[in-house]
Amino acid sequence: MKNQSIKLSLKVLSLFLLSFAIVSCNKDTDSSPVPTPETNTITDVVVAGSSFSTLESAVIKADLQETLSGTGPFTVFAPDNAAFTASGITNLDNLTAAQLENILLYHTIGAKIEAANVPAGPNAKVITANGDSVFVTSNANGVFINGIQVTNADVAADNGVIHVINRVLLPPSGNTVETAVASGLDSLVKAVTTATTAMGGDPTLANTLSTAELTVFAPTNAAFTQLLSDLSLSDINDIPINTLLAVLRYHVVANRAFSSDLANGTLAMLAGGNSTINLSNGTNGGPTITGSGNSGTSSNITATNIVTRNGVVHLIDRVLLPQ
Repeated sequence: MKNQSIKLSLKVLSLFLLSFAIVSCNKDTDSSPVPTPETNTITDVVVAGSSFSTLESAVIKADLQETLSGTGPFTVFAPDNAAFTASGITNLDNLTAAQLENILLYHTIGAKIEAANVPAGPNAKVITANGDSVFVTSNANGVFINGIQVTNADVAADNGVIHVINRVLLPPSGNTVETAVASGLDSLVKAVTTATTAMGGDPTLANTLSTAELTVFAPTNAAFTQLLSDLSLSDINDIPINTLLAVLRYHVVANRAFSSDLANGTLAMLAGGNSTINLSNGTNGGPTITGSGNSGTSSNITATNIVTRNGVVHLIDRVLLPQ
C-alpha cells in the first residue's frame, strides 16, 4: 500500500512538472518580441536608391528624415545624383542646413499626385511644402515641373509617390530685376535702369519687369559687350534711348514660358514682332533664339528655367535685335 502511494505521488509530480514546462514554454513564446513591420516611406526609398546618395545626404543635413517618413501623403520631385551635378551643386558643404531644407521642401507637395493626375496646365500652379509655388505641366512629351522633365514617374512609397527629375529645382530668390542683380547680370541691370530713368525713357519699365508675369531672355554681360562693339560704342548710356527701349522690350514674352513650352518656329515678343526658336542648332545641339534684326545670327540659350517671383528667365549669349 505504501509503494502504491509512492508511485501515485511520483505520477502526480511528473504531471505537475510537465504542466509547468508547457506553461513556461508558452510564456517564452508569448514574450518573444513582435517583428517590426518593414516600411517603404519616401525616406526609405531615398536611402535604398543608389542614384539618390546626394539627395540622401541633403535630407540628413536638412534633418528631414522624420518628416519624409511621416504619414503624408507627399509627392516628391526627387533629383538624382546626376541632377545635382548638372545643376552645379557638387558640394553640399556650400549650403547651410536651412538652405537645404528650403530647397528640399520646394520639391515636396503635401498631397499624393501620380503622373496621370498632374494637371495638364500648361504650368498649373501648385503650392509646395515650403509655401512657394511650382508650375506643372502634363502633355504628350511627358510631365514637367518648372520646365524640368520627369525622367521616372510614380515610384511608389507607403506615404506618397516620387517622381525622379534630372535637375534640382531652386526656389525663386526675388522678382525678375532682383534675380538679374543677384545673378551678376550687371549690364542688363544698367540697361534697364538707364531705360527707366533717362530723359525720354519709360519710367514704368523696371516696375513692369518686377511685377508682371513675364519671361525674359536675359543677355549676359558678354552679350552686351559684343553689342557695344557692333555699334562702335563704349557704354550702354551711349545707346540712343529709343533704341535701348526697343531692344529691351524685344527680350520679353508674356506669361511664363519654360523651356518645355518652347518649340521650333516663331515666338511672339511682348512688344511686337517675332523671334525664331530652334531647339537643336546651338552649341552642342542646344537651343537658340534669333532676333528678326540679327541677320540670321542666333543666340545660344545658355541657361534655362531660372524661376523668379513673377516669371522665368533664360540666359542668352547675344543681344536680340528687333527688325
